[in-house]
Amino acid sequence: MKTIAVSSLRPGLIFTEPVYIDDINLLVPANIAVRKKDIQQLISWGIETVATDGDIVIPDENDNLSMVGVNVTGEGKPISQAMYKTANTGNAALIRKKTISILSLREVQENQEDYLTYLKLIEELNKIFDAYSKKKDIPLRSIDIIANRLLAAVREQKGRIIGFILGGEVEGYPLAKSSINTAILSARIAMALKLAPHKILQVISGSLLHDIGMLKLPKNVLEREGELSAGELQLIQAHPLASYRIICKELGLPDDAGVVAYQHHERWDGNGYPRRLAGANIDLRARIVAVADAFEAMVSEKPYRTPMEGSQAVKALYADNGRRFDPEVIKAFIRTMGIYPIGSFVKLNNNAICRVLSVEANSPLRPKMEVLIDENDRTFRPGEGKVYDLLQEKDVFILCALDPKEIAKHG
Repeated sequence: MKTIAVSSLRPGLIFTEPVYIDDINLLVPANIAVRKKDIQQLISWGIETVATDGDIVIPDENDNLSMVGVNVTGEGKPISQAMYKTANTGNAALIRKKTISILSLREVQENQEDYLTYLKLIEELNKIFDAYSKKKDIPLRSIDIIANRLLAAVREQKGRIIGFILGGEVEGYPLAKSSINTAILSARIAMALKLAPHKILQVISGSLLHDIGMLKLPKNVLEREGELSAGELQLIQAHPLASYRIICKELGLPDDAGVVAYQHHERWDGNGYPRRLAGANIDLRARIVAVADAFEAMVSEKPYRTPMEGSQAVKALYADNGRRFDPEVIKAFIRTMGIYPIGSFVKLNNNAICRVLSVEANSPLRPKMEVLIDENDRTFRPGEGKVYDLLQEKDVFILCALDPKEIAKHG
């Protein structure tokens, strides 16, 4: 890791990789600005250096971040921004932010606490997966802590944390990110179904670990782009049982969490695996996670395919209503996510391009949204554009959903 002198840090500095204290304790995640209070805490603790594997993010000229010299070597004087640009010309790790991106730099800063919570959940779960892979002991309490923190975040942040699933750009930790996303969605569905608080926590705990059995699979099988062989397919279909055994036998967690992992690939019509259970014979908590897991898989980048746009994923889920998925769980999912999920990009009948902010459970086609590009082709950063509430704006309606990557190009 590169050493950074604390005396060189300034509020607003952003790095492409996490910044650590003592190489272990996290100061700030990747792509999150260092805050004044972060620096003050380091000084009060008597810490003189921090470390990172990352580079400094150099924003576009239009981004109003005051960049200053930073000593990334621990030797000599801090280098200037101009020197850094010259020294790193062509470096692929150098990030430049567009006016509109899937999740803009400004938005990350303005919602820093929310986004930090999301990133920390991913990083903490990844530590558990990493510890298991290295055959280290995992304190049972650590799973409970993540589950409780996640539930608190879902209750407090409501739609904002779902926006990070569709709109965030989190690099690395694919299994942990997928599991946190699935747990967030599962929690929202469980809440929409009005499950008791202890059952919601059971859903979350099971969804956090539902794919831990994947850690036992060969990497070449997980990342295979072509068709799987019969033997490879058998390995994949064995992961729910592997997850169950890890959760209940190795980690010693309650059977409630293990059952969620064991049954999350069962289908409502009885054509799932590993036991071909059908209908109400599948645990309700597993039926919830099945829907959340399927949606998360469709909207996430995979080695073997590009992600699906949010509303397409919702339609795909609905098309499998009554076959793969419990119809009541699908209804709860749509009530909480809408036809155009929070974080989705849409085009209106007035040609404005917007991003969905929140969804009304009884009117899934009439969400609240903010303008990113108006009808006159003027571009707005998140938080600056007009907000449309389609329940009130009767003359405005959604023409179609848009691919986020196409929106990013507009900037």
